[in-house]
Amino acid sequence: MYLSLNWLRDFVDWKGSASELDDLFTRAGVKVEDIKQKGTEIPNIVIAQILESSRHPNADRLSVCRVDDGSGQSRQIVCGAKNYRVGDKVPLALPGAVLPAGLKIKVGKLRGVESQGMLCSSKELGLADDAEGLLILPTEAPVGRPLSEVYPNDTIFELEITPNRPDWLSHLGLAREVAAFSGRGLRAPNIEVPGISNAHDGIVSVRATDLCPFYSVRRIRDVKVAPSPQWLSDRLTAAGLRPINNIVDITNYVMLELGQPLHAFDAGKVHGGIVVRHARPGEDFSALDGNKYHLSAGDLAIADSDGPIALAGVMGGEGSGVTESTNEILLESAYFEPSSIRRSARLHSLQSESSYRFERGVDPSGVLIASARATHLIEEVAGGRGEEKVTTAGVLPAPPGPVILRLSRCRLLLGANLSTKEIRDALVRLGLAPMAESEDSVEWRIPSHRGDLTREADLVEEVARVVGIEKIPSRIAASPARPGDADAVYDFRSAVREELRALGLSEARTSTLVSEKMLWGNAAPWRLRNPVGEDQAFLRTSLLPGLISALQRNIRHGAPSIALYEVGRTFHQGDFEERETLAMTLHGESASRTWRGGEVRAFDWHDAKGILEVLATVPLTPVREQGDSYLALSAAVFAGEKRVGMLGQLAPGFARTLDATKPVLVAELSLDMLRMLRRTPTFHEIPKFPQVVRDIAVICPIGLPYGDIESELWNANEKLLAKIEVFDVFTDPSGKILPPDRKSIAISLTFRARERTLESQEVNAACERLKQQLKARLAVDFR
Repeated sequence: MYLSLNWLRDFVDWKGSASELDDLFTRAGVKVEDIKQKGTEIPNIVIAQILESSRHPNADRLSVCRVDDGSGQSRQIVCGAKNYRVGDKVPLALPGAVLPAGLKIKVGKLRGVESQGMLCSSKELGLADDAEGLLILPTEAPVGRPLSEVYPNDTIFELEITPNRPDWLSHLGLAREVAAFSGRGLRAPNIEVPGISNAHDGIVSVRATDLCPFYSVRRIRDVKVAPSPQWLSDRLTAAGLRPINNIVDITNYVMLELGQPLHAFDAGKVHGGIVVRHARPGEDFSALDGNKYHLSAGDLAIADSDGPIALAGVMGGEGSGVTESTNEILLESAYFEPSSIRRSARLHSLQSESSYRFERGVDPSGVLIASARATHLIEEVAGGRGEEKVTTAGVLPAPPGPVILRLSRCRLLLGANLSTKEIRDALVRLGLAPMAESEDSVEWRIPSHRGDLTREADLVEEVARVVGIEKIPSRIAASPARPGDADAVYDFRSAVREELRALGLSEARTSTLVSEKMLWGNAAPWRLRNPVGEDQAFLRTSLLPGLISALQRNIRHGAPSIALYEVGRTFHQGDFEERETLAMTLHGESASRTWRGGEVRAFDWHDAKGILEVLATVPLTPVREQGDSYLALSAAVFAGEKRVGMLGQLAPGFARTLDATKPVLVAELSLDMLRMLRRTPTFHEIPKFPQVVRDIAVICPIGLPYGDIESELWNANEKLLAKIEVFDVFTDPSGKILPPDRKSIAISLTFRARERTLESQEVNAACERLKQQLKARLAVDFR
């Protein structure tokens, strides 16, 4: 909703600044998205009249104009526009003027001809985003006067209106709030509602009373369709609407002013009267936007004997629209069931300013008032003659029922000892009227535009808004709750994120909705019943497809090292379960290059496995398994006998489609399983006695996993053994130094005793026992 401050001042005497009005709206509960300044309060911009125009001697696309700027002497201006005629009045930027885009105007020569200023378009003046040629001013614009007299400055507020307050979707409705919160009087328009003629004359017939409780039509003859006057065009432009013609613009003007949408039919194109009915399934309707829509039985159609001429509350029809040849109109003003309008607008993806208001609910008492207001403006602007009576069908919905407010209950809910006068004054300022009173309660009549006030708590909230929430004293009403399971899960996720960031990974966020080609694995996916598109038709069963898409974008942007992770939910149809999942992917250099040199290697399987072991804090065992076709290497990751996820490497062919030049490692773990396995680390004091290190080189079959060697070393239960670390792996495919089917693993063994310094003999003996253990259990040799 766009609000013009100049328009607002027609209804309330607001003297404050835009910033103060912003504060008032915030206090009232209206969110201000943006504030913009419009108008032409620019020094040295005046109204000028074109006296002569001739072709530029040195440029085919330029003209030389002589204009009257009101100074008594004409000026010569070189102009490139073609949309003007001699006698037109246009904006003239005199030397010294600075246009909104920063252009400084001065006397100069264009292709050898002197130009003493610049004739301006609406875009150059900041009045429009685009323009074709000069801004042509009204014929009555006074020559020589500042342009701001024709285009006064205005402040435009962009507001976000909550669905429960449709009365704020008009300048009058917002003026009511400003008047209530500022204490200034409201100047509501004094509109006389005409007499009513029942629909027995055949002009209107309402058959779908469930969707249209009330419908009215007023015939207006002898209208002259033409461009709107400047004041009307300016008001619509300020509110974000494009002027069309005086009839259509007046209906839009009244909608923005009073909040009641209207529609004008060309009476000559309506055959056999208007029928408000349910649409027939498959019935076609050609709308004003130029598109054809297939209606359903749930749609409400405004029709004549030939078929639909409007989709009720949403958009008028192309065949019955007002054009330059129209001389008689039927002005529609109605109350439609909000749910019906909402359904039709969503079903046909056809949103309009009218549907935006009807689907939230309009003020029933404003239906005939808006019709009378528009008729008066059409008579004034377009020369029309409205019939004395308006033809109606149906009954307007009843206004909201009275609500009883207990004063003691109001004070209790707000926690403030407000006086009876403060409570009464707050509600009266909002337009409520007291009906019956007792010692502790007041029965209030609710105005028809406040259909959201239906219970006592609603009135308490209104009192709080007007009195000011800052005036309610603060107090401690409760003590902090003890941490629960949800807190523990949140803390765990946060800790995992911190650890992954510390390990050099960056977090990615990908969409929960994916296309069919992004469904990996054999899990049955959930398909959305009404997806936005096929690229968002399924709930994801894995985080990896989205994460790999992010990896691909980073590769194509030239990132040399990519380490990404994501924490999110996956959705599985078989067990109707949402799982908290962690996924990661690695590609490229494991460390950045530096001026110090040194070898930089690519991420490999061991990097990925190491990251998972840091997160789990318990030993993890990868067990090779048959993976999907996109994986060259796949392993199930176990913690003891519990499977916690998978670890793999993308197949080279698939990796090349991502433009990957190095191995791509992926992993996906159950975050819930990881949380259950996670252990609090134990800490030991720093040893007082030195350690002793012995290196051994194990010669073993090339297929023997190192994990088996390390397990046997620990299983030997050598009390002095404190640490095991691999520092070299050697193979010789040529067989000159080592048989091709053997490998050499160099292992560093650290020995330490907590209570004393070790002696070489006992360390050597321990080392020898470990070697014998390996030799006996794994049939290895030593170098």
